[in-house]
Amino acid sequence: MRPLLMSCLVLTTFASSVMPAVADDQADCTAGIAMIKAELDKKPPQTTLTALQRALRSAERELKEAEFDECVDAVDDAKKALGR
Repeated sequence: MRPLLMSCLVLTTFASSVMPAVADDQADCTAGIAMIKAELDKKPPQTTLTALQRALRSAERELKEAEFDECVDAVDDAKKALGR
């Protein structure tokens, strides 16, 4: 019985430490997608436009798949294209 109790405690601790990170990634993902769309509305130069479009497609796909960390990576790619 004791090993089962310890396993539950470890899993509960792990889940509570991971869930806030997922929520942060989700918020960063949706905010990042909005940022990319706003930058696209500004009609950037062609090379930047292409990079932003690619990053937006990737970010939106990852958002649909609930892969928020990968979405944040795509947003970071967009920021690099913008020189941020």
